Amino acid sequence: MAMATPLYCTPPISNKTASNPNSLTPLVSSRTCFTKQLTLALSSSLSLRATPRPLPAVAAAATTNAVEVEQQTSAATPSKALPFRVGHGFDLHRLEPGYPLIIGGINIPHDRGCEAHSDGDVLLHCVVDAILGALGLPDIGQIFPDSDPKWKGAASSVFIKEAVRLMHEAGYELGNLDATLILQRPKLSPHKEAIRANLSKLLGADPSVVNLKAKTHEKVDSLGENRSIAAHTVVLLMKK
Repeated sequence: MAMATPLYCTPPISNKTASNPNSLTPLVSSRTCFTKQLTLALSSSLSLRATPRPLPAVAAAATTNAVEVEQQTSAATPSKALPFRVGHGFDLHRLEPGYPLIIGGINIPHDRGCEAHSDGDVLLHCVVDAILGALGLPDIGQIFPDSDPKWKGAASSVFIKEAVRLMHEAGYELGNLDATLILQRPKLSPHKEAIRANLSKLLGADPSVVNLKAKTHEKVDSLGENRSIAAHTVVLLMKK
């Protein structure tokens, strides 16, 4: 009776190999080697015996790398020298009669406005949250809580200026900003350029890196029924 033939072709793997993507070529080669041996053995009617090869080095390396990644993430601060940081902001306010409608620091004629603790500028609130998010900081509600009377009726430009200050303090500048406003009425086409220009000024950025879009909500839910207004913003911050 033919002897069982052990098949193994995996080279030793060290911590250095496991942590270096460029060192994975031997693993690919070993797979090819194994396939060739298996084909040869089957064509020769040999009895095959699988021999497991323990890989403690790989497990140790994976565990070490996981700990390192966790430590780096938990220790990350806005001052960390990343080449860029990305943030997303979202805000929504209810529209009610008797309030001014302020978007991007511009007063927009409308029969309703945003009910809020401050001036209810949904766009500026959204932009502030995007910048704070990119910096890994708490959101606008934590930094400027509506439980604090000093923010009652405050102009949202105050919040923007603070967010920009924190951005520069962390060593970043605005790469670009893309914002989308969602509201059924009023139509923003006549006001978009004024809003964009004022937002660029507040951010201290060239208008070419600030983009603004406006969408309706096809008369669906509170946004489409002119009972609320929402905004999304994405920002890219670049290391100075």
